[in-house]
Amino acid sequence: MFVKQISVFIENTPGRLSDFTRVLAENDIDLFSLSIADTTHFGILRGIVADPDGAAKLLIEKGYSVKVTDVLAVFVPDHPGGLNEVLSHLAERDIALEYLYSFVRQSGDHALIILRVDRPAEAASVLTSAGVRLLTQDEVKAL
Repeated sequence: MFVKQISVFIENTPGRLSDFTRVLAENDIDLFSLSIADTTHFGILRGIVADPDGAAKLLIEKGYSVKVTDVLAVFVPDHPGGLNEVLSHLAERDIALEYLYSFVRQSGDHALIILRVDRPAEAASVLTSAGVRLLTQDEVKAL
């Protein structure tokens, strides 16, 4: 029910993101989705890749600080209020949203949103009980 995400600390210097993507490219690791939160000196890159454990091992060998975490990949109705329909289920149960970002792989009548919450197992249960579709790692990879 969960999708593995890599989180990588990246210096906020010219060419550093290019270096990161080069490591993935040279090792044929597909980067499906990407979010970067930055400060003056560094950024936290969060991404969904085809082989999260392999990517983490490789990136650590290359000197990056990497963490693999479980996130939820959620199909959200693609209309005004669609995201609120999903998030309201979590809010009703006091499940805190730590961050989210979109995942664009195909067009259709749903958006795919990556969610990180404080209680992932409970959130997954709440959302599936409400009829919200969660994707597995294999389903995300197949998109």
